[in-house]
Amino acid sequence: MKPTRPGHLAGIVVIVALLTWAVINPIYSDLPLMPWTAIPTVLLLALGEGYSAWVTKARIARKPDTKPVEPLAVARLAALAKASAYVGSAFGGVFAGFMLYTMQILDRETPRGEFFTATGSFLSCLALIGAALYLEHACRIPKDPEDHNPK
Repeated sequence: MKPTRPGHLAGIVVIVALLTWAVINPIYSDLPLMPWTAIPTVLLLALGEGYSAWVTKARIARKPDTKPVEPLAVARLAALAKASAYVGSAFGGVFAGFMLYTMQILDRETPRGEFFTATGSFLSCLALIGAALYLEHACRIPKDPEDHNPK
């Protein structure tokens, strides 16, 4: 499995944001209000992945007072990290599209609330992407120091 490229994730955010903006432009008034519950939910996911990355990195490095980690568990965490990064990018793009649209009509009360909800959700998606990239990095096999010492 190849490492996730942040440039690809940024591209997904931009493309999905533009598509979302184009789609909601004619139908915004028919949509229900955006729930604010996405913000704490995604932040909790990011917190969980960040903590998992920290613990996994210590276990792979065999720090004192840590149990060794099973390779299959690391593979599952790496798959979770990769999926979370891409899903976070896609949903971040959706929230960015809502931000772009509601930014144009901030003088009205409802779109102003939607703008702040979309902004908070977008920022929480960025936190999830960061935690996912950190978890993916933590799951890498450490380089053997003996390989770097020529004899």
